[in-house]
Amino acid sequence: ISCWTALQSLLSSTKQACEILTRDPEGGAARIPFETFSFLYSYLANIDGEISEAETKAFLQGIKEQADKHSGMVLIRHF
Repeated sequence: ISCWTALQSLLSSTKQACEILTRDPEGGAARIPFETFSFLYSYLANIDGEISEAETKAFLQGIKEQADKHSGMVLIRHF
């Protein structure tokens, strides 16, 4: 499995988690707090094993910058 495939699978899983955990109405932005997103993404990336810790940290930093513009909430469109 390539790193790109692993990343796509991870993002798909994370998107599904956001849709499940959000308090937004069905079809909404599926926002979740950055802390929750960060925990989920880091956990799933660690289990996957194909994405390095450095890549995970860099990705989460970019997501945090976007979340900071939206009151600390991560939107699916951010990734």
